[in-house]
Amino acid sequence: MSLTRYVLLAAVLWLWTPAALAQDNRLLLLEENMEQLAMEDEERDWEDELEDLSRRMDEPLNLNAATKEELEQFGFLTDLQIENIQAYVYIHGPMQTLYELQLVEGMDKRSIEMLLPFVCVRPVERQESRPSLQDILRYGRHEILARADVPFYTRKGYRKDYLGPSLYHSLRYSFRYGDQVQFGLTGEKDAGEPFLALHNRKGYDYYAYYLLLKDLGRLEALALGTYRLNFGQGLVMGSSFGLGKSFSLGTTGYRTEGIRNHGSTDEYNYLRGAAATVRLGRRWQATAFYSYRTLDGVIENGHITSIAKDGLHRTQKEADKMNCLSQQVVGGNLNAAYGALKMGLTGICYFFDRPYEPALRTYSRYNLRGNRFYNLGLDYRYRLGRFQLAGEAAMGKKGYAFFNRLRYDVAPGYALLLAHRYYAHDYWAWFARSFGEGSTPQNENGWYVAAETTALEDWRFFASADFFSFPWWRYRISKPSSGTELRLQAAWTPRSDVDMYANYRYKLKERDVTGTGGEDTRPTCHHRLRFRLAYTPSVWRFQTTADYNLFRQEGFEGSQGWQVTQQCACTLPGLPLSVSLQGTYFHADDYDSRVYAYERGLLYTFYTPSFYGDGFRCSAFLRCDIGNGFMAIAKLGHTVYRDRSSIGSGNDLIAGNRKTDLQVQLRMKF
Repeated sequence: MSLTRYVLLAAVLWLWTPAALAQDNRLLLLEENMEQLAMEDEERDWEDELEDLSRRMDEPLNLNAATKEELEQFGFLTDLQIENIQAYVYIHGPMQTLYELQLVEGMDKRSIEMLLPFVCVRPVERQESRPSLQDILRYGRHEILARADVPFYTRKGYRKDYLGPSLYHSLRYSFRYGDQVQFGLTGEKDAGEPFLALHNRKGYDYYAYYLLLKDLGRLEALALGTYRLNFGQGLVMGSSFGLGKSFSLGTTGYRTEGIRNHGSTDEYNYLRGAAATVRLGRRWQATAFYSYRTLDGVIENGHITSIAKDGLHRTQKEADKMNCLSQQVVGGNLNAAYGALKMGLTGICYFFDRPYEPALRTYSRYNLRGNRFYNLGLDYRYRLGRFQLAGEAAMGKKGYAFFNRLRYDVAPGYALLLAHRYYAHDYWAWFARSFGEGSTPQNENGWYVAAETTALEDWRFFASADFFSFPWWRYRISKPSSGTELRLQAAWTPRSDVDMYANYRYKLKERDVTGTGGEDTRPTCHHRLRFRLAYTPSVWRFQTTADYNLFRQEGFEGSQGWQVTQQCACTLPGLPLSVSLQGTYFHADDYDSRVYAYERGLLYTFYTPSFYGDGFRCSAFLRCDIGNGFMAIAKLGHTVYRDRSSIGSGNDLIAGNRKTDLQVQLRMKF
């Protein structure tokens, strides 16, 4: 170690004491972004992403041997920070301690705090690129995860229509040998579905299974079974974490590309078949894939009139939709990297076993229909000094789409982002998922600008503005329309045990007046304000969250919603137990002013329920870890509504104003 490096490192160790490494605060920063994304996309399943992050905490990435692709899985790191980490190791040699991250140019305090739970430093060990079967079986790690949800209430459907018991349960098995060999099997039965009976005589209602091999010479990845893909900016194929509007620049773009396993209980967003990535040379890489899977839907007169995505088969009507149509997908990706420039070409063809002819309303008249479809996209990423550019242009059987983003790191701790998207009103892309106001890249045009700074000690500021328009009608908007969204956030971390932030979101959109049949469309504005304070003294954690919502449509009285949540958690000293208690009081006039309350959930789950009406919810969470091999979690939740005599509607109706549910999860690792 050089004398200069030794002096700098000694100064860092003196100025930054180990108390600043409190893990709870670091995880809170990551949790904050995940919670905001969950509020924007209530239907998204984050199970695979959370499992990957959890595994990284158990098996930290060695920074001295980390590749660019491995570092790119951490969306909060910029391309420049990743290059600087690798350059530091190359120039100065292997890191001796994680404190050296502060010596890496461009690494601010917040980025380091978010990275620390998932990385380590240790000497680089020489390993064979192709492990022997004996080593895989000997050193591989097994994990069995079982879950059961027990409701202490009865929904209306169980009296007549639901074919199975109210118990939800799932079972997951996974085997890993580092990142090189991954195998898994998942089975799930939703509440109300039969088990080992009727249409589920094979046991579980849903199965996922995968084998993923990586880093086998020129064969970089091979997936068999269920898997997911992501390329470019998601305009052709997108199923990865990110590309959402939150209070951070780290979620606005894709970076982790290629093949990933699918072992979650999400019954819709996956492919089933085979996919392989081969390195053609030092700069070139090619991926090919094929998928055949059945889908739920409705067939009428030889045509597919609707496709179900919820995976529920509780009633005979839902069971009749089960696996009644098939879909095949074939495609590939070719990409090349030349220094700071990376380009990729993605093409897919997909078709159903019969024509897809949904009943299209006026607002959806340009949606996908027919039988055979294709998409072709060209994407790029380029870094020039402190400028980072990324984008994709795509076309399909109908329409085209463009997305481009420019990030400028003005100075350490200061970043600006400008993004533009244009998604034609008739762009057809079944597997696309990209940045935008809508859930799919279609019928949208917009400019997004954001700024973030962490330059002030203990403070982080974020501001963004999104100006968007819709060339064609949308659901509940019977004309072309436009809108604006503004976001502001200030976060303060004065000490390792204190974290506080306040944020504000304003959204202006247009919407039909209810009951006018679309003849009267007026602007609506939605204000959302949140404050959170977390205090972590020693083994305790106290967290207070308060929200306020105001929704108003021009010419009508506004509606309001608010909630206050208090959480108290403790990791008992000397015992393998952690306990968390949480209480939420909420009041919201209607669905438009609904509020969200994040709640600590089971392993690999993220629970952010929404509430409207008047009531409260309390929950108790208990986790027991015995060594590194056994974990048990029990969570009891109780919700009371004070403004109604029943909860829900239809078959989900619960007689009474309260409901209690118990979740139990067991994990074994060996």
